[in-house]
Amino acid sequence: MRRVIFHIDVNSAFLSWTSVERLKNGESDLRTVPAVISGSPGKRTSVVLAKSIPAKKYGIQTGEPIGLALRKCPGLAVAPPSFRLYAAASRAFKAICDDFSPLRESFSIDECFLDMSGMERLYPNILDAAYKLKDRIKNELGFTVNVGVGSNKLLAKMASDFEKPDKVHTLFSEEVETKLWPLPVRDLLFLGRSTAEKLERFSIRTVGDLARADLSLLRAQVGKKMSEQLHFYANGIDPSPVVTASPAAKSYSHSITVEDDVTDFETADALLLSLSDAAAARMRDDAKCARNIAIVLRDTRFQSKSHQTKLDVPTDVTKEIYQTTRQLLRAHWAGTPLRLIGVALSELTDRGEEQLTLFGGRPAANQKQQRVDAAMDAIRFKFGEGTLIRGATLGVRHPKLHAPEDGDFPGVQK
Repeated sequence: MRRVIFHIDVNSAFLSWTSVERLKNGESDLRTVPAVISGSPGKRTSVVLAKSIPAKKYGIQTGEPIGLALRKCPGLAVAPPSFRLYAAASRAFKAICDDFSPLRESFSIDECFLDMSGMERLYPNILDAAYKLKDRIKNELGFTVNVGVGSNKLLAKMASDFEKPDKVHTLFSEEVETKLWPLPVRDLLFLGRSTAEKLERFSIRTVGDLARADLSLLRAQVGKKMSEQLHFYANGIDPSPVVTASPAAKSYSHSITVEDDVTDFETADALLLSLSDAAAARMRDDAKCARNIAIVLRDTRFQSKSHQTKLDVPTDVTKEIYQTTRQLLRAHWAGTPLRLIGVALSELTDRGEEQLTLFGGRPAANQKQQRVDAAMDAIRFKFGEGTLIRGATLGVRHPKLHAPEDGDFPGVQK
């Protein structure tokens, strides 16, 4: 049976989804003018989350500060993000994908894979199915996607990144030499900039160069494991399956980039309490407890340091987690101005499986705190995240409980 994988990628997702909502309200379509999705232009932490095709012509890049984008294009339209809207749009387009195959793997909020292998009876021409899927999303939801069709997940993902928007592209194994090998080596999926620069210094400039490179040379430059992976990818080889079930969380984390540098313990403590509460709430929602507690501190020179400790007994109690992060802060921070603070919870166990005290059961104080946390979680779930906050965190920015910033904690999955 020939393997066939689709990769569906929403074109400029945040901007497209915002534009569709604006059109419903009689406002202009941001996709037709230089426009970006970003936070307030007056905040130094605001960056470009998505850009229109006209904005791209001004050299505006996703991830750059909004102030820089405005200097490149003074007439740039700026719209704020709405993650509640984006979550609904994501569910809607993935529901349509589910009508084409029961085997779907979400890759991000705006991307997913479909395993279309063995679908010949339903779709005698597999490309017709790709076009039908693309057009149905456009007609029913009002935004466009690219569909990559390939022999595996790697090739399907690479194909969907070809010319945009609103396109279907193929990249089957027999097309690797003609479509994949001529691409710049830095375009290969999962190949980072520093690795690409290393390879280019040895005249490995295209994916084809990488595919034909001597493995001993690659090992010397990037190590045994990575060299083998890059060799496989450059030759279009990827045996990974489409996984329909979400992997279990390995840790829970939240971080905040502050608008004004943190220089005092009072402000840092309030932020740690808010972050600990947010991460613990998500962990409790999955009936987990954590043994390992960590903090991340990033200074104004963008240097990050993490510090962690292990508890004797895993916990899901906000107060215990906060007190531990507070101790870590005092042990490792001397007041250097901070622009980011984060909390991560790991080494998870299922609630009820944690080792209890010598005489059985949890201390009464902890049991009381568990009941307080459970009551607060229930109120927030019913009435919204901002309806109930801890008094000590008044005046500080609160992280969204279901919109974690996990990029500061490598390996976090949740």
